[in-house]
Amino acid sequence: MSIKSYKPTTPGRRHASVIDTSHLSKKRPEKNLLVSKKRPAGRNNKGKITVRHRGGGHKRFVRIIDNVRRHYNDPATVMALEYDPNRTAHLALIQYSDGDKSYIVAPEGLKVGDKILSSLERAEIKIGNRLPLSKMPIGIMVYDLEIQPGSGAQMVRSAGAGAIIQALEGDYAQIKLPSGEVRLFHKDCCATIGQVSNADHFNIRLGKAGKKRWMGIKPSVRGKAMNPVDHPHGGGEGHNPIGMKHPKTPWGKPALGVKTRKTGKYSDKFIIKKRI
Repeated sequence: MSIKSYKPTTPGRRHASVIDTSHLSKKRPEKNLLVSKKRPAGRNNKGKITVRHRGGGHKRFVRIIDNVRRHYNDPATVMALEYDPNRTAHLALIQYSDGDKSYIVAPEGLKVGDKILSSLERAEIKIGNRLPLSKMPIGIMVYDLEIQPGSGAQMVRSAGAGAIIQALEGDYAQIKLPSGEVRLFHKDCCATIGQVSNADHFNIRLGKAGKKRWMGIKPSVRGKAMNPVDHPHGGGEGHNPIGMKHPKTPWGKPALGVKTRKTGKYSDKFIIKKRI
C-alpha cells in the first residue's frame, strides 16, 4: 500500500494525495450485508443541532461488520478486500464452508484467497486468526479487542492500529494499547492477530475544503475571529491572543487539553499505566 499523488492540474490537486487502492477488489459491496442509514446531520430527535459542523456529504451505505466471528473452528476464505466509507480501515469479505458471508475489519497483509480461522481453543498463530488472549504468545500484535468476553470487537479498530500483549498473569492479560495505555483484559477476551489495514491513512492530504464537505463535515470558525457576543475568545482589534488563561468552549467551559474522564470510574482498576 502506498500514497498516490497527482500532477497539479488544479489548485485542489496540487497538495492532494490519496491511498493507492489497486490492491482492493473491483466489485460492488455485498448487497445482503448493506443497510441504508439516515444521517441526522448533528441533530437530535427534536431537530435541534447538538453536534456542530455536521451535515451534507456523499450518500453512504453501512456495511454490517461481524465483530464476534462465532463460526468457531470453521475456516473462512477471504473473497475480497473492500473500501468502506464509514471507517478508516479496509474490510475483508469472508465466506465460510456453509456459504455464509460476512465482513470483518481487514488486517495488514491479508490477501484474497487466504484462509482464516476463529477459535476458542487452539489455532495457528497467523494474521487474521481470532483467538482468546490466553491462547496467544507474549509480544504479538493484535486488534479488534473485546472488553468483556463475548462482547465482540470494541477496541483497536482504526487504520494502522495495533495493541501488544505484554504479559499473562492469573485471569488477566496486560495489553499495551495504541495510546500508550497499559490495561488489563480478561484472558478469555478474544482478539484478532495482526495490525489493522490502511496504515498510511494518516499520511493522506485532502487538498481542498470541498473534500471535507464530501465527508459530511462543515466548516468551523475560530472563536477569536468572532465578536465577544458570540464566543469567549471573541473581540479585540486585529490579531490578538484570546486574552484568558485557558481556552474555552463557546459556552464558557474549559477546552483544549482538559481531562474529561470521570474520576473513580469503574474501569480505573484495570488501568496499569495511563495513556500518554
